[in-house]
Amino acid sequence: MADLELDSLTKIFHDGDDEIVAVDDVSVSIDDGEFVVVVGPSGCGKSTTLRMVAGLESVTSGTIRLDGESIEDVKSQNRDIAMVFQSYALYPHMTVRGNMAFGLEESTDLPDDEIQRRVEETAELLDIPELLDRKPTELSGGQQQRVALGRAIVRDPAVFLMDEPLSNLDAKLRAQMRTELQRLQEDLGVTTVYVTHDQTEAMTMGDRIAILDGGRLQQVATPLKCYHEPANRFVAGFLGEPAMNFFDVEHRDGTLVAAAFEYPISDDVAADLGSTRELVLGIRPEAVEIGGSVTDEHHFGMTVDVVEPMGDENTVYLTFGDEATETNTLVATTGGMRQISAGQSVVAHIPEDAIHVFDRTSGRALHNRRVKSEDVAEIGPE
Repeated sequence: MADLELDSLTKIFHDGDDEIVAVDDVSVSIDDGEFVVVVGPSGCGKSTTLRMVAGLESVTSGTIRLDGESIEDVKSQNRDIAMVFQSYALYPHMTVRGNMAFGLEESTDLPDDEIQRRVEETAELLDIPELLDRKPTELSGGQQQRVALGRAIVRDPAVFLMDEPLSNLDAKLRAQMRTELQRLQEDLGVTTVYVTHDQTEAMTMGDRIAILDGGRLQQVATPLKCYHEPANRFVAGFLGEPAMNFFDVEHRDGTLVAAAFEYPISDDVAADLGSTRELVLGIRPEAVEIGGSVTDEHHFGMTVDVVEPMGDENTVYLTFGDEATETNTLVATTGGMRQISAGQSVVAHIPEDAIHVFDRTSGRALHNRRVKSEDVAEIGPE
């Protein structure tokens, strides 16, 4: 087990005379035993970052430190790091036992009986001892994933690297494996860096998440902090399903003026905005309250455009006018048992304590909803 530090890590690929900056000055410190998820859209540089840590890609500039020691010039097989790939990368001609033992046989001087002991203990941990003599073609996707994990675990590495290991599984099995991976990492206590494009995996699995876009690090924090206190508009829009509502607004004398509505703000919120006038107002769909009557300037009469029943909840598309456009549509979520239908007139409440405001030019968050400790209910004995 070990601390892992990425210090100003940069990777530039060359395509003829062109330079492609895949990873741009990324710095993250990962504590011993921590589970950090690197998340972002396709092409954001997350897998390239992981491959540099593994030693599969060279580093253009920057430093990778493992327990304080620089390793960017150390060969991959000597880094005490194990990687699990998206494709599983199992040898088809070998049994499960052979696949799990292969790395130890090639990279260590351990005797055969010790290698087999590790393989069998790991198979028990992963609940696959009955599969040890089968070939990969005889296994399901979930079983192959466990074998790939087992091959990494038997090495007893200082760091686990996982590159979208669940993306080839169906939705139900993916959810099951998320839970199993979390339990496994907690039991082993190994420092883990997990790459995914799936925000659900990031939110549910990581002690912290590192969000990348265009090769640049956008925010590193706990999942809930990134969700409730995003550093910028990209983070706010990337996390959450349905995505956060955004409206271009102009700050005029204590009021945010949008194309379809006006939204008065308190002095405290106005103070956070400073002299910036060109802004973006954000509100998460679950923070929008539907029902009641117009009692103040934060309640709006609206028309239901589309309802998407999800069972446990409804996703409701509301319009400020009669015709739905990009600038006058507000998305809200309500309980699945509520009766609501297209064409219905409703009142939507956008509470000020739930709004986010961003600088329209830079995207930087100027004001976020503030989650108070008393708002978070703890589960415990009565």
